[in-house]
Amino acid sequence: MIADKFTEEAERSRALGIALAFISFGSLAGLPKLPVPPLQQTLDMYLKCMSHLIPEEQFKKTKPIVEKFGAPGGMGEFLQKKLLERSEHKANWVYDYWLEDMYLSNRLALPVNSSPVMVFPKQNFRSQSDTLRFAAHLISGVLEYKSLIDGRALPVDYARGQLAGTPLCMDQYNKVFTSYRLPGPKIDTLVAQKSTVMPEPEHIIVACKNQFFVLDVVINFRRLNEKDLYTQLERIRKMADIEEERLPPIGLLTSDGRTQWAEARSVLIKDSTNRDSLDMIERCLCLVCLDEPSGTELTDTNRALLMLHGGGTDKNGGNRWYDKPMQFVIGADGCCGVVCEHSPFEGIVLVRGSPSKLVRAASMSELPAPRRLRWKCSPDIQAVLNVNSHRLVKNLDMNVNKFTGYGKEFIKKQKMSPDAYIQVALQFTFYRCHGRLVPTYESASVRRFQEGRVDNIRSSTPEALAFVKAMANSSKITDAEKMELLWTAIKAQTNYTILAITGMAIDNHLLGLREIAKELKLEKPELFSDTTYATSIHFILSTSQVPTTEEMFCCYGPVVPNGYGACYNPQTDHIIFCVSSFRESAETSSDLFVKTLEGCLKEMQDLCIKGNTEAKPTDSTEKMDGNTKVMKNGSKS
Repeated sequence: MIADKFTEEAERSRALGIALAFISFGSLAGLPKLPVPPLQQTLDMYLKCMSHLIPEEQFKKTKPIVEKFGAPGGMGEFLQKKLLERSEHKANWVYDYWLEDMYLSNRLALPVNSSPVMVFPKQNFRSQSDTLRFAAHLISGVLEYKSLIDGRALPVDYARGQLAGTPLCMDQYNKVFTSYRLPGPKIDTLVAQKSTVMPEPEHIIVACKNQFFVLDVVINFRRLNEKDLYTQLERIRKMADIEEERLPPIGLLTSDGRTQWAEARSVLIKDSTNRDSLDMIERCLCLVCLDEPSGTELTDTNRALLMLHGGGTDKNGGNRWYDKPMQFVIGADGCCGVVCEHSPFEGIVLVRGSPSKLVRAASMSELPAPRRLRWKCSPDIQAVLNVNSHRLVKNLDMNVNKFTGYGKEFIKKQKMSPDAYIQVALQFTFYRCHGRLVPTYESASVRRFQEGRVDNIRSSTPEALAFVKAMANSSKITDAEKMELLWTAIKAQTNYTILAITGMAIDNHLLGLREIAKELKLEKPELFSDTTYATSIHFILSTSQVPTTEEMFCCYGPVVPNGYGACYNPQTDHIIFCVSSFRESAETSSDLFVKTLEGCLKEMQDLCIKGNTEAKPTDSTEKMDGNTKVMKNGSKS
């Protein structure tokens, strides 16, 4: 029994020894600016990326539109010149355009549609005290990590794999604990707390039973130790149990569409009590959500669903505040993870946390009681809470699958990039399910540049289409020919990856050209009103690689109603896939996609075993394990 308990404690410590680092912080000095790609290069690449994804008649209409835009003395040249001028006086010419387009102007609800989650290994809590001890340990780790950021003590990140050794922009780390996404009627605002000379007491918000409590974590310039944090969490738990004190589940409002939440917030702030409560939430470091048991079997798929939306109003859907960048979820049933509001920083990188040398404060003799946030709900707010729909919960179709046929070790033995190989497998799967390829998003980090975020690797290449068609016509094409086509597809994927991470991909550039025309109040260029452009940014397949060293996984929802979200985590001998879609779409099925994916991965393995020796390329397409990638919530990452 004692041995079991010791093992469980060790497991918890191991899980909590993982620091959650969110990409970027520090000085921009020495990093180059993001380049503006040559106009003609982008236009040629755009046509190449779309030629095989649209009907021939449509392409015949699009080609002259693109050629006219890029003609000497034309609109494209003028806008390119303006972008180059913008790049001279901005640290990053696309950052503001990208942030607004990807996140702030999006009116969809944050859960599922925008906020990715990391699902931690399932914990085995035997009692409430186990849960609170875990929470106290996690909070303590978060505070130590914040101290490293505040002291500018984090080591600079360097790129791995492709073009390894390049220093990366660290700017985003500063936004992890200081940002807040403020809802607006047409566009949200990313608010950053300004540091002060005399910092006020720092606090986190603890959500428990749909109630919100202020937990001061720095008192009289001393940080609470784990014992004190545990004491405070125990007090909060008891306060949350007092039924006559319970208030409506205001957190549900943050799970609504952004315009609806903005309207509800404008009603809330008319009352000073609500204004004070909102202010405390908006200025907190992060949220810790102590969830009630969900009452469902905690399979990987169910834990993913619960982390993405909380299970709706009858479970823990109201025990959240989605506008804060980080919400650590700790379920009494062991379902734990972190929910990220994605606009301030790029996805999640998991790094092994080493203990810092910070001095822990001794226990305080008198701890001020945590404070319950109060709300005054008008009939209008109560009506919104009453109709908060279960649609998002019912609509999400998720399948978390651990593919055990092989992992990245087998792929590397073929002298292939695991990421490129898996991307080709996803194209093969989509083709087998739907008989075509579609515009695909795979996020690629551009942190090599000042204020760099991400650009898109367009994985549905003509070379991928040639390979998947060959696999579909197995009787007519030899294995050696198929192997050659696979190598060509992987090389094309790798080449586009290099373009993307060096700032030469097309998506950010086209966005910049479109937005600067709008900024200059010019008529929208025909290139951007053309049907092909709308198709090109409707990402039916939204993908990303999030590798971890632990048995945990990242997931997110699709970014279009008829699309898939596909996040993957390649391990030595297996690959974890998290595939999402919407049940309301008659075109998609996560279960069918995953079943087909397993078959496609097996076929590719068989092909490699039979044909690799016959068609080995002269140059290696070895690439990173995806460490230059950053998690993207589809077109929102």
